[in-house]
Amino acid sequence: MADPQPLLSQLSDHTTDSHHDQQYNKKASMDELIEQTIGKFGWAQVVQAILVSLASIFDSQQAFLSVYTDAEPTWHCINNCDSSNSNICSLPADSEWTWDGITSKTIVSEWGLECSTAFIRGLPASSHFMGCILGTFFVARLADSSLGRKNMLFISCLVMSITTSITILSNNVWIYSLMRFVTGVGRASIGTCTIVLLMEKVGRKWRNLVGIMDFFFFTTGIVSLPAIAYMNRDSSWRTIYLWTSVPALVYSAFLYVFVSESPRWLLMQGREEEAMETLGSLSTLNDIKLQMSSALYVGRRTSKVDIDDRFSSIKDLFGRRWARRRILALIILGFGIGLTYYGMTLGIGNLGFDIYLSVVFNGMIEISSFVVTYLVIEKWNRKSSLLIMCVASGIFSLMIILVGDERDETIKIGLELASFFGACMAYNMIMIYAIELFPTCVRNFATSMARQAITFGAVLSSILVAAGGDNKLVAYVVFGIVILCCGFFVVGLPETKGAPLFDTMDEQERHDNIDSIVV
Repeated sequence: MADPQPLLSQLSDHTTDSHHDQQYNKKASMDELIEQTIGKFGWAQVVQAILVSLASIFDSQQAFLSVYTDAEPTWHCINNCDSSNSNICSLPADSEWTWDGITSKTIVSEWGLECSTAFIRGLPASSHFMGCILGTFFVARLADSSLGRKNMLFISCLVMSITTSITILSNNVWIYSLMRFVTGVGRASIGTCTIVLLMEKVGRKWRNLVGIMDFFFFTTGIVSLPAIAYMNRDSSWRTIYLWTSVPALVYSAFLYVFVSESPRWLLMQGREEEAMETLGSLSTLNDIKLQMSSALYVGRRTSKVDIDDRFSSIKDLFGRRWARRRILALIILGFGIGLTYYGMTLGIGNLGFDIYLSVVFNGMIEISSFVVTYLVIEKWNRKSSLLIMCVASGIFSLMIILVGDERDETIKIGLELASFFGACMAYNMIMIYAIELFPTCVRNFATSMARQAITFGAVLSSILVAAGGDNKLVAYVVFGIVILCCGFFVVGLPETKGAPLFDTMDEQERHDNIDSIVV
C-alpha cells in the first residue's frame, strides 16, 4: 500500500486552510480530495471543459434541425389564385400552384405532406424526442456503472453522427421518422454526460461557471443552424444533415483521444490509479505526484448497492423515499420547462415572423440568459430562482393569446422572447440543481431523468405546434398553464446552493438529515 504521507505533506504545503489539513490528517473524503487537487480552475481544466462542451453544439443542432428540414416552404400561384388567401389543400397542385424553389427543399415539399394530418407532420420531431426518452432508460444508467461518463459521451456522439448521415437516404416520412428516432436514442445521453462530466472535473467554486459554459455551447449550436440553413436555402434538406453530421463525426474522434474520464466516477469504481492520473493531469499543484491509499479514500465501495450493479441507479432512486420524492418533483418540473422551452423554438414559425431571424433572436435571448443565470445562481438560492422564472415564463406565454392573431407581429414576438427567456433560465437552473441534488453513484441517471422529462415536454410541444390548425396561438395557452403549474413543484425540494457534491446515498442522507427508507 502506498505511503500517504508524501501526498499529505505536499498537499498541506499548497493550502492555507487549516481545517482541511486536519481533515486530511484524519482521513479525507472524496470531495475534500477533489477540492485540494483541482479546486482551482487551471488551463488544463479550461481545455477539458471546452473539449467536452463542444458536444453540446452537435447535440442542440440535432434537437432543432427539424425547424428547417421539416418546415412547410413558401409557395406561389401559377394561375388565377391568391396565395395570401387560398388554402393550399383546396387547390390542384402543378396547375394552380407550385413551391418556391426546389421541390426537395424540405420533407414537406418533397413528399407532399402539406395536407397531411398534424400527426404525420409532427411525427419526425416527436419520434426523435421519443428516441431520446427511450434511450435514457437503456443507456443513461451505464454512465453511472460500467461505461463511465467519457465512454458514454463518445458512444452517443458517434451513434448520433453516423445515424444523422444515414438519414439522407430516407425516401419517405416513415423511414425518415425511424432514422430520427434512432438518432434520438443515440444522442439521449449527450447533454447529461456533458454537464455531469464538466461539473465533476472542477471544484465547488467553479461548478456554476462550467455549467453555464455548457449551456453557451448548446446555444451556439442553435444559433449556427440559421446560418447553415440560410447558406443551403436553395439546396435539399439532405445538405443540412451533411453539414451537421460530418463535423460531429470528426469531433467524436477528438473526444475519444483527448478527453479524460471523471475522477469522481473512477474513484467510485475503485480505479484509484487512473483517478490519480486524471487528477494529476488536471491539478494546478506543481511538482506533485498524486498517490492513492486507504488513508485518503475510505469506504467509497461500502454502499448498500454494489457499484457493478447496472440497475443500482434505478434501485436507489426509486427505492428510497427521499430520492423518489426528489426525482419525481424534478421530472414534473422538467416536463413543464421542456414543454415551453422547446415549444417556443419549434413553434416560432407560427407567429408570422421571419423563420431565420426568429431563431437568431431566440439564440441571442438564450445567450443573454446565461449571463443572468450565472449572476442569479451566485446570489440567489435555487428554489426561489426556479419558481420565479417558471411563473414569469408562464405569464408571458399566456399574454400571447391575449394579443390575438390580428395584432402587430412585433408584440407577439416580444412576448414570445420574454417567455422564452424565463424558460431558458429555468432550463439552465434545473440542470445544475439536478446535479447537486444527487450523489455520484446515481448522479448521471438522475440528471438524465430530469433532462428526458424536459425532452418529453418537447415531444408534446411538437405535436401541439403541428396541431395548431387555424388558430396557431392556442399552443401558447398550454405552454403557459403547464409551466406555471409545474413550477410550484420546486417548493418541495431542498436547497443546494454552496453544498458539496456527495458520492454515496448514505453520505447524502447524513448531510440532508433525512431518513433512509427503502421500499
